[in-house]
Amino acid sequence: MRKIGILVISVFLFFGCKQKSAINPTFYYWRTDYQNKKAETAYLDQFKSKSLYVRIMDVDFNPDLQLPVPISPIKFSDPIPKQTDIIPVVFIVNQLFNKIDTTQTMVMADRIAKFVAAKVKQAGKQNYYELQIDCDWTKSTRNRYFKFLEQLKANALLKGKTISVTLRLHQVKNIVSSGVPPAEKAILMCYNMGNLRKYGEQNSILDQHEMDLYLKDYLEQYPLPLDVALPIFEWAVVFRNGQYAGISKRIGKTEIEDKKLFKQRENSILYNLLIDYPAAGLKQGDVVRWEQVSSKDLLATSKFLSRYLAHRDRNLIFYHLDTDLLKHFTYDDVQKIIANF
Repeated sequence: MRKIGILVISVFLFFGCKQKSAINPTFYYWRTDYQNKKAETAYLDQFKSKSLYVRIMDVDFNPDLQLPVPISPIKFSDPIPKQTDIIPVVFIVNQLFNKIDTTQTMVMADRIAKFVAAKVKQAGKQNYYELQIDCDWTKSTRNRYFKFLEQLKANALLKGKTISVTLRLHQVKNIVSSGVPPAEKAILMCYNMGNLRKYGEQNSILDQHEMDLYLKDYLEQYPLPLDVALPIFEWAVVFRNGQYAGISKRIGKTEIEDKKLFKQRENSILYNLLIDYPAAGLKQGDVVRWEQVSSKDLLATSKFLSRYLAHRDRNLIFYHLDTDLLKHFTYDDVQKIIANF
């Protein structure tokens, strides 16, 4: 009995003293010019962010050159803060992999490695420890994309560095057709999950029903370690004659609340444009669906994910670092979201 008592106490002490997972909150920086704005850097300091995920460029296929080329690469007007590591992010258009062969993917891997190294230096950093590749691969592009990731990992400039990849909800559920990318870890992208182009009341940024459908029975078994990315952005989705017409970058919170411009439908996220608005390329009668995410939404999402994610240290990345977006969330709001993990 004495031995059993000692065993019970030992087990209790082991679990009682077990440290909680360390959640490292941070942000994406998704503009084409990095400027060290005091208000934004204050958020990094406030949440003790050790790193910043910085979009370096997009990569797409140029039909004239018949080659992959960098699109809108970032410039650094200011250096990244000394206390903050840079995690470079390269977005690759998925269809590119249907237009190039494995010899070209090797050339692309080498050019990306060199381009990223140069941009990291421009950011005022001597080195970096993780490169994130953002690509919504499909069944038809999977093999070539995975081969590219292997070629990237084998590049001398990336020796000792972590290669992480972004992971969409459908790639979790459809793991048999999507496959598991050859990377050290993945970042679960918990946004842009609804049907953006479908006319109606749905919020395409964050949809709990879609998360249930794609993750509930599948996330726990996913074989790669997972970080998590959550949305804090908002946007105006435009419809003309009931058909999707794009996302307007000229319509923000101020414009959508201007009663001379828009009339909100009762208890709706749909707004009717009352007059022509040439500055935004919109016409009277166009309908804007104003999509945003609240702290309540993110709390529900974080509680849902915590049920199915393994207990481990992870990065929690908010998209994206912008004071106009972050002012909608209090420090306590964000801390509660972090605490759920």
